[in-house]
Amino acid sequence: MPTLCKAAITRGDGTFFIDEIEIGEPASDEVLVKIKASGICHTDYDSLGWGNMMIPGHEGAGVIVKCGEGITNLKEGDHVILNWAIPCNACYQCSSGHQNLCERNSFVMAGNSAFSEGHAHPAGTLYQSKPIPRSFNIGTLSEYTLVKESAVVPVSKEVPFPSASIVGCGVMTGYGSVTNAAKVQALHSVVVIGCGGVGLNVIQAARIAGATPIIAIDTRKSRLDFAVTFGATHVLPANASDKEMQQITEQVKSLTNGRGADFAFECTAIPEMGTAPLRLVRHGGMALQLSGIEQEITFDMRLFEWDKTYINPLYGQCRPQVDFPKIISHYLANRLLLDELVTTTYPLSKLQQAFDDMLSGKNAKGVIVFS
Repeated sequence: MPTLCKAAITRGDGTFFIDEIEIGEPASDEVLVKIKASGICHTDYDSLGWGNMMIPGHEGAGVIVKCGEGITNLKEGDHVILNWAIPCNACYQCSSGHQNLCERNSFVMAGNSAFSEGHAHPAGTLYQSKPIPRSFNIGTLSEYTLVKESAVVPVSKEVPFPSASIVGCGVMTGYGSVTNAAKVQALHSVVVIGCGGVGLNVIQAARIAGATPIIAIDTRKSRLDFAVTFGATHVLPANASDKEMQQITEQVKSLTNGRGADFAFECTAIPEMGTAPLRLVRHGGMALQLSGIEQEITFDMRLFEWDKTYINPLYGQCRPQVDFPKIISHYLANRLLLDELVTTTYPLSKLQQAFDDMLSGKNAKGVIVFS
């Protein structure tokens, strides 16, 4: 029997509405998940204007309500976190341990994926009797979603759904960029530019790794207060007009033996800040751009002197079946904060308010919750 449920639907022009969709039965390698919570981030807001009608949302957690006949490692009633970069586990990148770079599915929306064999992608999800794509093939701003087995990771029932939902993007991006990409270790110095959802997770991952100092930079005092809660040892208020960060650069050097930090993480999504982490690292240091800047920007090549590295790790180089359990283990041991990241929850009917609060900087993370 098909499942009827409410979902957010984008018009592709920057707007959305809430309406009923129809979801079919799972194919052999699919599961039907009742979404309990869906995190909200800038990607979800951006997806409203991607030019086509679709179901947005890519951070989610819920309960499996039905499994395809080929599923052996999951069962009905399992609590799961959804993973938007769905690995095929067979291509060159997946076989090389880079599941976040899966050659079949990392960067496509539902309906354009090699996973489209089988009715669930996209024909298993219908709006007004026609197939409708879902953001990153999961579309978590819906009461139910039909996904591939490889799109879910089981999670302990001790973890509240709102806290679990945000692991699948913002938490993973920040945590994984520290542990997998930078490989920060004890006594390394770390700078974080931008203390929103991703930046706060860089900070707490650096704290878990034993880094010191951990220097947080933001233009908003409220964000810097959050940063201290999550593990920053020093906070530096930034002037939004100082695009070259000259004053901040001198302050960072004074806190890092005059050299600059070992690692600097850019988490602002402001194109003008794309070069900022290079200014703040020492010779031989690493600058990491995490915020998804995609605009063309100009680099002064002298910023790379000497032996500096600049990388843009995707999704914290996520290996979902490995990294999600590690994150949850840290959470259950009270080393990593998730509950504190969720500053406001909303029903689906208040999705516009959730977007407005995110854009105004009110929340560390806002989450849509489903009854």
